[in-house]
Amino acid sequence: MDITFMVALVIALALFFDFTNGFHDTANAMATPIATGAIKPKTAVALAAVLNLVGAFLSTEVAKTISGGLIREGSDGIHITPDIIFAGLMGAVLWNMITWLKGLPSSSSHALFGGLIGAAVVGIGFHSINFETVLQKVILPAVFAPLIAGLVAYICTRLAYALTSRHDPETGDKLTQKRGGFRTGQIFTSSLVALAHGTNDAQKTMGIITLVLIAAGTQEPGSGPQFWVIAACAFAIAIGTYAGGWRIIRTMGSGLTEVKPAQGFSAETSTASAILASSHLGFALSTTQVASGSVIGSGLGRKGTSVRWGTAGKIALGWLFTLPASAIVGALTALLVGIGVVGVIIAAVVGTAAVLFMFVASRKSHVGHHNAVEVEEAHHAVRFRKKKKNQKTSKNEDAQR
Repeated sequence: MDITFMVALVIALALFFDFTNGFHDTANAMATPIATGAIKPKTAVALAAVLNLVGAFLSTEVAKTISGGLIREGSDGIHITPDIIFAGLMGAVLWNMITWLKGLPSSSSHALFGGLIGAAVVGIGFHSINFETVLQKVILPAVFAPLIAGLVAYICTRLAYALTSRHDPETGDKLTQKRGGFRTGQIFTSSLVALAHGTNDAQKTMGIITLVLIAAGTQEPGSGPQFWVIAACAFAIAIGTYAGGWRIIRTMGSGLTEVKPAQGFSAETSTASAILASSHLGFALSTTQVASGSVIGSGLGRKGTSVRWGTAGKIALGWLFTLPASAIVGALTALLVGIGVVGVIIAAVVGTAAVLFMFVASRKSHVGHHNAVEVEEAHHAVRFRKKKKNQKTSKNEDAQR
């Protein structure tokens, strides 16, 4: 197959992956402020889209990890080809679509890494994988980042409630707590998460496109992403973010724990700090895992709130299977494309059909901005009914007087 056409096909698929990454990970930044009513749903996803776009231009360290560290290439004679990168991307895209359909906040990053590793192992061999980089910049952050983020969110939540607790100085009775400021603060912290997400996740697609350009011989090994690559990836992830990803927003916003403003503020602060630090160090972090860990930590930090461990368990299983599942799809696709032009066409047709099938299936139980935050809307409805009841009681008392 003509190398130019194959490169164009890979770039197109990479940008579609970037789009799925955007709507898959919108929940990382905006699920908690939507759940607490800090930001209206449509406004939240629009704000996240803009900040993802800006964040994508702020760093390229993670892109360099993907393009020059994960797969060995260059002087030792091991060269990844556009065909293998195409196979790896197919594994990542299909896993993203499956988990989105199920409403599971899995890692787009690990789906990408798994797909690439599976395809490279089949297409080249185990020796093509830089396992030291995989361990240091993928596996270890995947294990420790959610735990650290969860611990920080737990501590922040405990502090938030302790510092804002109000008691009558004479009787010691608990007074009405005034924590509305945290809801306002969530606008800032969720925006910071969206900005941080752009500095980390958009870089991964930049790294993939840079890798295929190096593989095709149109860019020097070891060089960073070109400006047009940065711009294209920034816009792709921004458009995907604006698409919403409401199924995962529902899971993150109310599926793990009931989120109050102080909890949301703490979770978002912890998430943003972890992502920004990892972007600076070049770690290809899973922002989804960090955000999920922060939400669970904030739930444990507030007295009287229970974490829905059943949902957390399903998410953990998704994390566990992401790398191997996407690696299997990437490996099978690599076997197909190894046949030649016919194999590439079959892989492209089957992959497109699978994506369309999942999209059609999602319409049977549509989740959008109108029903992604049912819990919060129900909460407001209860408050409204109580208010009306109190007003009616007051009127009756006045009439009796």
